[in-house]
Amino acid sequence: MPRKGLSMRKIEEVLRLKYEAHLSHRAIAKSCGISASTVSEYVAAAKANGLSWPLPAGLTSEALNARLFPQRHIKPDRIPQPDWTSVHKELRRKSVTLSLVWAEYRQNNPDGYSYSQFCVRYRAWAKRLKPHMRFKYVAGEKVFVDYAGHTIPIIDEETGEISQAQIFVGTLGASNYTFVEAQASQSLPNWIGGHIRMFAFFGGVPEVVVPDNLKAGVTKPNRYEPDLNPTYHEFAKHYNVAVVPARVRKPQDKAKVETAVQIAERWILARLRDQKFFSIAELNAAIAPLSAELNQRKMQHVDMSRCELFESLDRPALRPLPNDPYEYAEWKRVKVHIDYHIQFDKRFYSVPYKLAGKRVDVRATENVIEVYHTHKRIASHKRLARKGRYATSRDHMPPQHQAVTDWSPDRFLSWASDIGDKTQQLIAAVLEQRLHPQQAYRSCLGILGLAKKYGKERLEAASQRALNAKLYTYRGVRNILDNQLDKVPLESSVGTPQPSHANIRGESYYQ
Repeated sequence: MPRKGLSMRKIEEVLRLKYEAHLSHRAIAKSCGISASTVSEYVAAAKANGLSWPLPAGLTSEALNARLFPQRHIKPDRIPQPDWTSVHKELRRKSVTLSLVWAEYRQNNPDGYSYSQFCVRYRAWAKRLKPHMRFKYVAGEKVFVDYAGHTIPIIDEETGEISQAQIFVGTLGASNYTFVEAQASQSLPNWIGGHIRMFAFFGGVPEVVVPDNLKAGVTKPNRYEPDLNPTYHEFAKHYNVAVVPARVRKPQDKAKVETAVQIAERWILARLRDQKFFSIAELNAAIAPLSAELNQRKMQHVDMSRCELFESLDRPALRPLPNDPYEYAEWKRVKVHIDYHIQFDKRFYSVPYKLAGKRVDVRATENVIEVYHTHKRIASHKRLARKGRYATSRDHMPPQHQAVTDWSPDRFLSWASDIGDKTQQLIAAVLEQRLHPQQAYRSCLGILGLAKKYGKERLEAASQRALNAKLYTYRGVRNILDNQLDKVPLESSVGTPQPSHANIRGESYYQ
């Protein structure tokens, strides 16, 4: 930065002490409170321009400085003026610096500003911009995302119930190119889906995503090392982007999207305030043309539209989209049950039996359930459609259980026929009650095993009573045998008179 000129009084004192008092430059500097190099500069300038002591009468301060340093007093209108808007735009390009832009300016304008004056004048121009515009956003580097505080009501045509649609907003740092869409809620599937559709709208991927500390994206906010939701982290890996959440209660970290949200609320949502919408799709159809109009409107501070800036700045710098969009997947940490199955969404999936009691990570997509242990996939199953069902792989079983897989319904029926017809009918009924016969094998084993303890005759009688009562479980048959109900004739079990007791009201009480 150039040194500010001395006052006329001080210049006169320097020349007087030099030519009248004949002091050294160091002594003059000490007397005037300036540096010795400044004294030398002014003395040399005076000699070069024919000035000594005393100075000519009537010489003004401006005239004196103009005679001492004529090159500093060229009128500004004679110096080629840079296009500061273009300079500001160029500085958003990756690796472009102020010194590079100045060098290009001087190449076309040899008589232009010096580098120091160029910097001073650019910074003075930049100070007139809105505060958030003074940040240097590199093309293709950052996208800022957030939800608007404003919501739009959606009316259910069947029930008349009203829900509030959430508005997802994303804006690119360099060009302010903005994506706006309505979503049913701020849940994780909508949050991830909004990012996927935003990247598709941009036609490319930036280097960094800057979100707020929304629970769907950040499970544990931290100034230095925030914990991302596993699904959000997997999404970021798929698109090869870095997620850098804004600091908690630091809106300046995402001032770009704060402004974009405000603009979207004013120029899009406010214009829809008197319309009624009956679905999210209908609302997004109304938002789309208004969003396009917003991006095509010229911004006053740069006299260009967001679309124009996007095409010249961000679009060339964005990285290409992956071949396939991210497939949404939920992650959950669960414990393996003692029967080497994990439970997810009220359905059961097998894992290697040696992991019983361990904790594993489950990744669930629309069609597949994957299980990971120490970051290694150990099991994969097709996602079950109905609750309560089991998906069991033979390879996951211990050796003694693998032998069970060789059993079949016919084998159990043949075993039961050796005990009696009623036992065979009961086993057939147990097998029919299960969605998958294999899930009934344990019950069949338990029932048939009762013959060892109680004998075949008693099990046959208990099977008859269980069939009459429609008790198709091991526990039900065992209770019959434990209470010796198999020894009570079936015909006597109906209409048996109740014992007399003070606590029994009798049938007359209810008449």
